[in-house]
Amino acid sequence: MRICVCIFAKKEMALNCGIIGISGSGKTTIFNCISNNRAQTGSFSGKTNLGLIQVPDPRLYELEKIEPTEKIIQATVNIVDIPGLVKGGGENSNNKFLADIRGCDALIHVVRCFEDPTVPHPDGNVNPVRDIENIEIELEARDLESVQKKMVKVEKQGKAGDKDAKACFDTLQKIQVHLEEFKPVRELELSEAEKKWITDIQLLSAKPVLYVCNVDENSAILGNKFSEQVAAFLGNTDNCLIIAGKIEAEIAELEDENDRKAFLDELGLTEPGVHKLVRSAYAFLKLQTFFTVGPKEIRAWTVKMGSLAPVAAGVIHSDLEKGFIRAEVMKYDDFISLKGEQHCKDKGKFFVEGKNYEVKDGDILHIRFNV
Repeated sequence: MRICVCIFAKKEMALNCGIIGISGSGKTTIFNCISNNRAQTGSFSGKTNLGLIQVPDPRLYELEKIEPTEKIIQATVNIVDIPGLVKGGGENSNNKFLADIRGCDALIHVVRCFEDPTVPHPDGNVNPVRDIENIEIELEARDLESVQKKMVKVEKQGKAGDKDAKACFDTLQKIQVHLEEFKPVRELELSEAEKKWITDIQLLSAKPVLYVCNVDENSAILGNKFSEQVAAFLGNTDNCLIIAGKIEAEIAELEDENDRKAFLDELGLTEPGVHKLVRSAYAFLKLQTFFTVGPKEIRAWTVKMGSLAPVAAGVIHSDLEKGFIRAEVMKYDDFISLKGEQHCKDKGKFFVEGKNYEVKDGDILHIRFNV
């Protein structure tokens, strides 16, 4: 079997997923479980921690069964552990908290849903809904400042004859009213034309949020009264997961796969909860995976949903995007069911696509290019 693959250094995705939460929520513990980096837990250092998430994808190992390879490389996403919001932490620490969020494309909000006398809650008692609202208010207040500041600027531009100023000002005014009602911008319906007026101010409450209820060991499967409060508050649990962070940390420390499986079986779990979290975060960022397959390596690459073939080529290496000629494409399901490239060709499942081809999740690509 021949599948020609060009091997290049990976071009890093610029997309970042931030982990946020109040101090003592366990967010850094969860960061350590999903990241290639390890950060100090148990104290507020005010330090932002950067890491890389490997996205679990069993399809890689199915591909290896068809095409034996020297190594398998998983897709990755950047992860940012943002210092917890601290009540009375001072203007500088909270400013840093908000500034770090501004650089993220989506947020994982770890909500404390456990009681532990050894980890005092900043507000004296566990109340997850209050904690969510406190952070939302901080984001909305900062957004309101940004919107009002831009409104002053746009109003001046309108008086100077700027034809676009009125449309921009009307959009900003619409957002201002929404924020003054203590509602995040992500809940406001905006057209694509309206969204373009606020891209430069990177509104914090506009970012999509995935909520993680960090529960105690006994609540790892069904949750507890605190996670139920979160679910009732959100109304829709599609963007809410239950994870027992302390247990996940213990699972992550086990190097032997059999020990890990035995531990999971004892807890009644089919897989570590952080695996579900990683996949959810990946989907939340509107990312998808395409593959390159060959005897040297089988690799999963990350690209935004809706990306065209030249953009996917550029994720592998910028030269492939610049000199893009065509993409040779096989669908994952076809490759697996038909047992490889040659059989895909024989059955008419080997496609040659041009610059306007929209890459789909699971595509196996070989890029033809000329530099």
